[in-house]
Amino acid sequence: MQRRTFLQTLGAAVFAAQGMRLYAGHETEPKCLVVFLRGGYDCANVLVPYASPFYYEARPGLALPRPDAANPQACLALDGAWGLHPALRESILPLWQRRQAAFVPFAGTHDLSRSHFETQDSIEAGEPLDGSRTYGSGFLNRLAEVLGNTNPIAFTDGLPLAMKGRLTVPNVSLKQVGKTPFDERQMAILAEMYQGHPLEARVAEGLQLRKEVAKDFERDSAEASRNAISPKGFELEARRMGRLMRERFSLGFIDVGGWDTHVNEAAALNGNLENLGRGLAAYAQELGTVWERTLVVVLSEFGRTFRENGTKGTDHGHGSVAWVLGGAVKGSRVAGEQVAVDRKALFQDRDYPVLNDYRALLGGLFQRLYGLSGTQLDQVFPGGKVRSLNLL
Repeated sequence: MQRRTFLQTLGAAVFAAQGMRLYAGHETEPKCLVVFLRGGYDCANVLVPYASPFYYEARPGLALPRPDAANPQACLALDGAWGLHPALRESILPLWQRRQAAFVPFAGTHDLSRSHFETQDSIEAGEPLDGSRTYGSGFLNRLAEVLGNTNPIAFTDGLPLAMKGRLTVPNVSLKQVGKTPFDERQMAILAEMYQGHPLEARVAEGLQLRKEVAKDFERDSAEASRNAISPKGFELEARRMGRLMRERFSLGFIDVGGWDTHVNEAAALNGNLENLGRGLAAYAQELGTVWERTLVVVLSEFGRTFRENGTKGTDHGHGSVAWVLGGAVKGSRVAGEQVAVDRKALFQDRDYPVLNDYRALLGGLFQRLYGLSGTQLDQVFPGGKVRSLNLL
């Protein structure tokens, strides 16, 4: 190994080991996973306002047909105003029908930069927009610190801002299909280096975690070949997350890229949604009975322009749609403050407005899931106003 690579992998092992803890009430504790769609996904073609004539006027090439059982390309009616993208027919729609899925339109942050990186950092920090922001910690790290007895993890290559802070949190990438993070020789070197060191036990624990993940990679690759599941899809990653969340961790974060659809959006969005939906359904399946006490929240930094652009895509927008999934959810609802979808409702004559602040939404969900006090919630989202939508 080159020196830089060796030090990076060593740091990853120690970091994972330091963050691992056992929780006495693991069998009954709630589970929470935050899924971040990086790139700003086109929410108006996922939760479709099919009852709005303006939707079809603004999107002559991208609008999904109104619900029609004879048309496989038509959106799927959730109620009299909203429909679901047909790519989610086999994955998210069944959760909706079991009252385990809800959507909150006109959601997001009041940050107006329309910059991917700036808005992502702003959301993950979870700090108020007015006044100075430190970006020194993320809202999930503060939540884990407040809870004190949860077991957090980020399923990412590097530690995301949402999980950074005073509490040490491990990150384990599950994207290396079939690739072992360490070979036996490298693991022996790491173990020998820390022999007799105060961190010896933690390093050994971190290496064991990565060894278990590597075995999962190998098993899943074989299964993919037999069952024709795409090896690069989100579904395999989600199954691995499900196993780790079921058995070891209770608070997780995963980000999924590929949502910046400026050009030829239709095919890309269809494929991304099918992949994402299948992954989330697989995650629920992998959790088994643990799903009954699980919350999954799907967020993005912003939505996209309500009108399509000249290249059959959409550009950076403002308001988005949050997904709320889980066996603990009181679903089959499109929740939160809403307005009729017409031109006069658009923010700056181009985007969905933000009527449901993400901090208030998450604060309400965390309050119900964990029974947090006002003081505890203020530690997670300083200066935030909690809004309960009774989704839990």
